[in-house]
Amino acid sequence: MSYYENAINIMSERFGKDSLIAIATTDGERMHNRMVDALFVDGAFYVSTYALSNKMKQVEANPEVAICAVDWFTGHGIAKNLGWVLKPENADIRTKLREAFEWYDHANNEQDENCCILEIRLTDGMLIKDHHAIRYQVDFNNKSALLSENWGEFK
Repeated sequence: MSYYENAINIMSERFGKDSLIAIATTDGERMHNRMVDALFVDGAFYVSTYALSNKMKQVEANPEVAICAVDWFTGHGIAKNLGWVLKPENADIRTKLREAFEWYDHANNEQDENCCILEIRLTDGMLIKDHHAIRYQVDFNNKSALLSENWGEFK
């Protein structure tokens, strides 16, 4: 198994459920950071949110974001508003979000067309395992990763 496949497996185990991540955006002058519940699926984090929120306005102006997960991952990605949760093309990810987030129906008004899905397609990141004994430097665009063990050189 490749380093990239190992990293993706770890990401899926850790974040393929309701996971807290911080998303950093910019309004062009200042950085803004907030914690959100997210779900990792196939190289992206997904968030149920509101299209008129400041976060979504900032993503629309500049889709490049930085994220940090509580469970030893930091990285960058391109954020995109996938639109209303009830759009037919969102059916698969909506189902996954509803399964992962037990609170989903209590926090979202799906009849409001501003209830949307934010996709953060990861570009790169650093995944840490075993308290820094193993680090993966992940390139999601090229589906590759480098490995460092015990703070050694990346190989």
